[in-house]
Amino acid sequence: MKKGKLIYCILFFAICLCPSLGMLVTKQETSSENRQLSEFPSPKTEEGKINVEWLSQAGDYFQEHFAFRNELVTGNALLHGRLLETSTADGVIQGKNGWLYYKDSLDDYLGQDLLSDRSLFNIAHMLSMTQQALEEKGVNFLFTIAPNKNSLYGDNMPYYDKLKVSGQTNRENLEDWLKTEKVAYADLYQALMEENEVLYHARDSHWNNKGAALAADVLMDALGKDHDSYDGESYTVRRDYTGDLDTMLYPLASTADDEIYYDKETTYATVEEIQSNFDPRITTVNPVKEGSLVMYRDSFGNALLPYMADAYANAYFSRGIPYQLMDVETHSADTVIIERAERFLPEMSQFPPVLTAKEISLTENEELQGSDGAVDVKIKPQGMTAQLSGRIKEGLLDTDSRIYLKVNGSVYEAFPMDVKVEENLDDNGFCLYLPSELVAADGNDVEILIEKDNKIYNIYQNNIKEDSIQ
Repeated sequence: MKKGKLIYCILFFAICLCPSLGMLVTKQETSSENRQLSEFPSPKTEEGKINVEWLSQAGDYFQEHFAFRNELVTGNALLHGRLLETSTADGVIQGKNGWLYYKDSLDDYLGQDLLSDRSLFNIAHMLSMTQQALEEKGVNFLFTIAPNKNSLYGDNMPYYDKLKVSGQTNRENLEDWLKTEKVAYADLYQALMEENEVLYHARDSHWNNKGAALAADVLMDALGKDHDSYDGESYTVRRDYTGDLDTMLYPLASTADDEIYYDKETTYATVEEIQSNFDPRITTVNPVKEGSLVMYRDSFGNALLPYMADAYANAYFSRGIPYQLMDVETHSADTVIIERAERFLPEMSQFPPVLTAKEISLTENEELQGSDGAVDVKIKPQGMTAQLSGRIKEGLLDTDSRIYLKVNGSVYEAFPMDVKVEENLDDNGFCLYLPSELVAADGNDVEILIEKDNKIYNIYQNNIKEDSIQ
């Protein structure tokens, strides 16, 4: 009896030690999730002090790198998915009929935790200011939203439909503000809804190639751009596509999805060698087309890129945030497109594009309302520009109030934005970029003006030094 217990204990501990000891003889585990895994912690900090967080960091490292991790994760996911129809991946929703959805899209689907009216105005006015600055340079501008999969195809969502708080979404609410701000906008949601077939992958969060081709047609039609439409083009269907959600949930047991491949050949080429269409920066050339495009995009741009690149003589695609609008001059672009996934709209309010402001004149006389109506006002150098930012105190702004900064006597309009304060968002933030030569390191007279009730109020005055680069 004792011998049996001893063997049982030895086997138990041997099994428990396999993931740890296996790290010595197997290659380092990689993650199927869309995130960077932690590195093995150093016992000392960069300042040379003892790292008091070493044990917890080492625990995180082991949790992410232990041997046979992907095999165990896959086995556990298959057990829950096939028997219980539930997802074991934090970012994935297990739908019906084999469908998977991105959990980041759940708030929009349920109509909960939506952006405030001020945040919606911040995004729309940010885009309007960008559009105006580009149009003054003769550059066409277009904004579009790639819809969430469950916004278009929610029939296979699980029980969540019973938990809906409202029928509103950030996308629909933002569209109203885009009209008010006169932003050039291409409605991909409406175009995709009008199609009789499903144009997204069942086990991926994105559209398939046919959906991307349709989106490209909509964008270029909105721009009045000559292009080859793929409507009616012949294609083949191959079951060889591995979805991002499938890989996250079942890293070693993914199920291939159908993908569409058009018979028509493209004529563009990439300038540099790329790993995939998801590379952060991609430049393309096309000797038989005209025009130059700069496109700021996210992962929906992976499948969209070939159709856009095939329509322009030169194209530059960037995933960088915030958008560096000096790209327009660098690439001599005549067109700028901003594409943003519906689930990422809340992030747009937090990252204004890097665009140097132009001095303006205000026709209304300003009224002095106070000298401390803003907080966290600071000036920071950023390359060839200086960034001025801060937050207006609660209650001073209307939903659509504009914010102006008077810097050393010159007036500029600031981008409105949301600022993260601990775990919350303050929708009364602002950001302004100026050429660095207009900012003095030893101190700048800064005044903040706001537009409210059709009047201009001066709410803040201070002398601010530029932060030094550490």
